[in-house]
Amino acid sequence: MQSFKGVDYLLIDTQFNEQELLVRQTARQFVDDRLMPVIRDCFRDARFPTELIPELGRLGFLGANLEGYGCAGMSNVEYGLIMQELERGDSGLRSFVSVQGALVMYPILSYGSEEQKQKWLPQLQSGAVLGCFGLTEPGFGSNPAGMLTTAKKQSECWVLNGEKTWITNGTAAQVAVVWARTEDGIRGFLVEKGTPGYTTSDIHGKWSMRASVTSSLSFADCRIPASNMLPGAKGLKAPLSCLSQARYGIGWGAIGAAMDCYETARQYSIVRKQFDDRPIASHQLVQEKLAWMITEITKAQLLALQVGRLKDQRKVEAAHISMLKRNNVAIALDTSRLARDLLGANGITDEYPVMRHLCNLETVKTYEGTDHIHALVIGERVTGIAAYK
Repeated sequence: MQSFKGVDYLLIDTQFNEQELLVRQTARQFVDDRLMPVIRDCFRDARFPTELIPELGRLGFLGANLEGYGCAGMSNVEYGLIMQELERGDSGLRSFVSVQGALVMYPILSYGSEEQKQKWLPQLQSGAVLGCFGLTEPGFGSNPAGMLTTAKKQSECWVLNGEKTWITNGTAAQVAVVWARTEDGIRGFLVEKGTPGYTTSDIHGKWSMRASVTSSLSFADCRIPASNMLPGAKGLKAPLSCLSQARYGIGWGAIGAAMDCYETARQYSIVRKQFDDRPIASHQLVQEKLAWMITEITKAQLLALQVGRLKDQRKVEAAHISMLKRNNVAIALDTSRLARDLLGANGITDEYPVMRHLCNLETVKTYEGTDHIHALVIGERVTGIAAYK
């Protein structure tokens, strides 16, 4: 299989240091050598490639931008480049890594007790233990403040009741970070697999994110020790801070999917011949589409790099990340559609990756904040007026 050479119209690679380029190349090689040979069958069979998890841990990709407890302590730009390459392979793999690091390890590191950190983070970093993040409910996605899941204190226990859905890694996870309403507001809890009253089930029939485990979580008088509450997680700002971590990775990941679609379409248009045995790349309408793709991918790369630098300088705002996620997923989805168009009927077959990326990106556009919600976040940032209701 031919190695991916990258997409760099504006010489953006000159803005990365040697370590960042090395990290990207490591992730790129992993995707080319280990994911690409199996991803088509995984998508067909609706199976996540679990055999790759230990290697993800050894490479330091799980919780890559976190410090301590076995984590790699990479910069946020390095982490972003990893997400880019993983999603070039498939959104399902990037989503798995995002959840493990940004939505499970990050809240434990940021809001957990020292005992919780020592117990869970090294195992999560290695991939020996998998986690999931339970915030979304059947009736509450864009409005997590309306959650119905409750946690009530009883003696030395918390009793959870409620349901979460659209949870990545749900049935595979040994520990779930679950958000519930208490008398003191929204709090975070660690719920271990096998706890009585805690059940999980997979969501089937998906045409998107097929190489990803998507589940529902149910809590029926689920009793967990009082020590399983995340002591520092108080209020809705705690889970939203986790979502910001994940959205940042998505903003980079979408570039990878766009790159793969663009490069597939570019190469195809050069070798595919029509009308007097000329390559379709010689036609103006084809070149206009390719020009649009590479321009938008380049703008997306610059946006991601600037947000990454701001994050490393601790200057980034949630609204900056909203622009990153909203813009980059939108252009990736449009790129996948244009690439499908250029491939004609071949574009709908799984001989090429385009339709798989297109289907996946429909989900990526919705989760971790819909396009509309991020537009309102940006709108509030520029006007000072919240318009969510």
